[in-house]
Amino acid sequence: MLSDPTRVKILWALFQGECSVNALAELVGAASTVVSQHLSKLRLAGLVSSRREGTFAYYQATDAHVHRLLAEALSHAEHLTGAATGADPHSYRATGSAPGPGLDAGQ
Repeated sequence: MLSDPTRVKILWALFQGECSVNALAELVGAASTVVSQHLSKLRLAGLVSSRREGTFAYYQATDAHVHRLLAEALSHAEHLTGAATGADPHSYRATGSAPGPGLDAGQ
């Protein structure tokens, strides 16, 4: 589920707070139909959940375990791409902070 950059961006955005499909689409720079398809897959995998309010659906990340998994994956990507070295502190922590400057969440 984390092999697609758009899904990684969606999950990271959801760890900042609950969002609608349109808000997520704007945050990740993708069409709402694309985001909706990714959300459907993430929901089936148990990584996100949703609630309905009228005609709108709002999505949230499921739990801290998924957040830690994503933070570790992004930190690992920093080291693989050379954006961070072994001595550098990790930019991605399971505290809800945004991705570090100069890094795309899809790396």
